[in-house]
Amino acid sequence: MQDHVNTIVIGAGVIGLAIAKKLSEHGREVLVLEKEKNFGMGISSRNSEVIHAGLYFSPNMLKSKLCISGKDQLYQYARSRGIPHRRCGKLLVACSEAELFKLEQIKLNAEFCGVDDLESLSSADCLKLEPDLSAVAGLFSPSSGVIDSHSLMVSLLGDLENAGGQAVFKTTIKRIEKTSSGFLITLNDDYQISSNILINAAGLGAMDVAHLIDALDKSLIPELVMAKGHYLSYCGRTNFKHLVYPLPFQGGLGIHLTLDMAGGVKFGPDVVYVKDEDYNLTTLNKTTFIHSIKHYFPSVEPDKLTPDYAGIRPKLSKDGEDFLIQFPTDHGIEGLINLLGMESPGLTSCLSIADYVMENIK
Repeated sequence: MQDHVNTIVIGAGVIGLAIAKKLSEHGREVLVLEKEKNFGMGISSRNSEVIHAGLYFSPNMLKSKLCISGKDQLYQYARSRGIPHRRCGKLLVACSEAELFKLEQIKLNAEFCGVDDLESLSSADCLKLEPDLSAVAGLFSPSSGVIDSHSLMVSLLGDLENAGGQAVFKTTIKRIEKTSSGFLITLNDDYQISSNILINAAGLGAMDVAHLIDALDKSLIPELVMAKGHYLSYCGRTNFKHLVYPLPFQGGLGIHLTLDMAGGVKFGPDVVYVKDEDYNLTTLNKTTFIHSIKHYFPSVEPDKLTPDYAGIRPKLSKDGEDFLIQFPTDHGIEGLINLLGMESPGLTSCLSIADYVMENIK
C-alpha cells in the first residue's frame, strides 16, 4: 500500500516553497517533491533578485495584482526573518526625447494599478541621484529593491518544516494518475505516493509535469517559450546606489543595472530564445550588452564586464503573457492546480501567489 499525504507540491523553487509553507501553516499535511538535489536550483537562483514595484502590467493581470500585494508582504517577511534585503529604489530612465511618451505611459499605468509612490525626474534630478547616469528624464520607484533569494528560500523551507511539512529532493516523476480520491504519483524508482491535492509549481518543468497527468486535457497546456538571459558582473568602481532600468521592450525589461547585497553592480538580462535548458554562457553577445548599457551608463568600461551566469524565464509567448494559474474550474480536475509561465515578477509575488492558491483550494 502506497503512502498518502493531503497535499503534494511539485517544485521547490521560491513559489513552490511559499505555497507549501502557507498550506502547512494552515494545517495541511504537505510534501514537496523536487527533481534537483536541492531547492531553488532553477529559475529561483538565476534571476536579478529584484523586488519589483508593479509598474509595467495592466491592472487586470495577475502579474500586477500579485506583484503589488506581494511586494509589501515580502518586505515585511524579510524584516521579520532577518533575510538580507535592501529597499534601494529604482530609476526607470528615458535616454532620448523619443522615449518620453513611453515613460509617461508607464507612469500612468502604474498609478492606475495602485502604485502611488512614483516620482517624475528631470535630467538634472536623475544626475543628482546617479551622477554616472545619462538620461533625459526618469521615474523614481522608492519601493523597488533587492533581496537575497537563497536566504529567502532557506527561510521558507524552515517555516515549512517547522509547520510539519517536508521537502524531498532528487525525485523524478514517471506518471500521475487521477483516482477517485485524488492523485497517484509514481516516481522513477516505482515508489508510489497519493494525495488529495496536487499543485504543479515546477517552473521550467511545469508543462512537462502537466503532460504526465493522465486526466488532463493536453490542449490546455501551452507551449513553453524559454527566454534565456545572461548576466555580467562589473568589477570596476561605480557611484550607483539605486537600480537603473531602461524602458522595457517586447518580451523583456531591458538590460538593467542591479545591485547585490554588498553593493556590487551587475547587468542583465538580455533575451535569447532557446530550445533546450542550457545555462552555459556561449550564447552571450557581449557587444549587444555594451551597446545597451552605454545608453544610460556611457562611461562603462567594457573590459570590466565579466560574464557571470545565465537564467531561463518560462514564457507563454514571446509577447509576454500573464501568469497562467489553472484551477479545477479551468480544467475540470478536482484538486489540481497548475502554475504555468511563472516568470518575473514571480519572486516578488511568491507570498501573494501562495495566498491566491490557498484561497482557491476547497
